[in-house]
Amino acid sequence: LCSDISPLLKDPAAFRTLIDLLEDHLRTSFPQIDFIVGERLDSRGFLIGPPLAQRLGIGFVPIRKKGKLPGPTESVSYTLEYGKAELEIQSDAVEPGQKVVIVDDLLATGGTMCAACELMKRLKAEVLECLVIIELKLLKGSEKLKSIPFYSLLQYD
Repeated sequence: LCSDISPLLKDPAAFRTLIDLLEDHLRTSFPQIDFIVGERLDSRGFLIGPPLAQRLGIGFVPIRKKGKLPGPTESVSYTLEYGKAELEIQSDAVEPGQKVVIVDDLLATGGTMCAACELMKRLKAEVLECLVIIELKLLKGSEKLKSIPFYSLLQYD
């Protein structure tokens, strides 16, 4: 079974409603957010971050696979179900103490989201929340986030 947000992306009304729901959640939950941080350019979740940041009137910061960003970077290795991977962020992407929300389309085992949180920790940013559209609860990825607040719009067992 593949959980896929592609139908949301191709339907303008559905996509607008998705961004409306996420914007409402963030405005209600957090009085101040400095940046939306999006994971991996190859992820459909990366398509959610920029419009959400624009709606909130804040910046967007990308996290990418190793070797894809210019300038000095901070990187972290993490384990996937099928091997290892590495993510990185530009070293000057956020300042210490800035408040960020990390967004992605899907949370499965939690490895990528934990790696993104580790990058934010290394830059001394405050992660207000990890936000996803779909959570696969059976894989218990949110448990790996420990004390970091987590929000999912849809949950599947």
